[in-house]
Amino acid sequence: MTETSWSDVIGQKQLTDNLRNALKFNKISHAYLIQGEKLSGKRMVADIFARALQCENENAAKPCNQCRSCRQAINRNHPDILYVEHEKPNVISVDNIRQQINGDIAIKPYSGARKIYIVDEAEKMNVQAQNALLKTLEEPPEYAVILLLVTRTEAMLQTILSRCVVLNTRLVHEDVIQEYLMRNVRVPDYRASICASFARGNVGRAAELASSEQFDRMKSSVINTMKNISGMEVNKMAAEVKRMNEEKFDVDDYLDLCFIWYRDVLLYKACGVYGNQKHIIFREDITDIAEAARRYSYEDIEQIIHSIDRARSRLKANVNFDLTIELMFLDMK
Repeated sequence: MTETSWSDVIGQKQLTDNLRNALKFNKISHAYLIQGEKLSGKRMVADIFARALQCENENAAKPCNQCRSCRQAINRNHPDILYVEHEKPNVISVDNIRQQINGDIAIKPYSGARKIYIVDEAEKMNVQAQNALLKTLEEPPEYAVILLLVTRTEAMLQTILSRCVVLNTRLVHEDVIQEYLMRNVRVPDYRASICASFARGNVGRAAELASSEQFDRMKSSVINTMKNISGMEVNKMAAEVKRMNEEKFDVDDYLDLCFIWYRDVLLYKACGVYGNQKHIIFREDITDIAEAARRYSYEDIEQIIHSIDRARSRLKANVNFDLTIELMFLDMK
């Protein structure tokens, strides 16, 4: 755990304000459920909230990160901040809940005023585990706070949801993510722009992409293919499909990169060399973008964008992967 505070949570003001106000006015619920995508910041929020609840600086609605309690939490050895663990990767079992929460919660806090349980990936609790937790949620000790972190509330029993304060992470605007990547991850503006576009409002995913070698390889592969597609023979297209399989490229991301390339081509064609090029994402390849804009008509670009959408639909319908991508490449050619 790092020395984070509320100011480090990007683009989630409504969520953090809710928790900060609970701390400020000492209106703490016995159970919170925080919903959001993987890497959306749920765990960071839960860690900060838990630290603030245990912080020895009682006047603050945030952790001081300096007191003994905060240092213990940061080092992951606070006796009253407990993380529920599970051996099976896809299931939190009834035994996990009984042993780590139900069988422990009656023991009073060791050092603080509260005892906090954090259940990450709580949607992995099976029905028996959720029912076991429900018994604790119905009559929790006054000092207990349970934080459930989930990707999908629909995986949770309605009786669980009704006993929790449900908070949701929100999608973060691309401009905010881009600025964060440039300032905190230290990546150049064009790279931050690409990662922000792909993150789909998820700051954590954007940061992961910014440091992902596989994403870099995929982007290079797509750009090389898009630059040369008009002259590519079928065997070269097949070789690119083979590489996609071997490298285990994320096909949705691959198709998104193709779409962004032709979106840039269309934007350059519409605005020309004197247009505002800051909206072009692949700015480092502007010469090739300009060449493609001269080569393609508006109708060509429209047909290619339709072919990308068609490929996406075919793959969702389980049409043969190799055939689908090769047909898309042929449409582009």
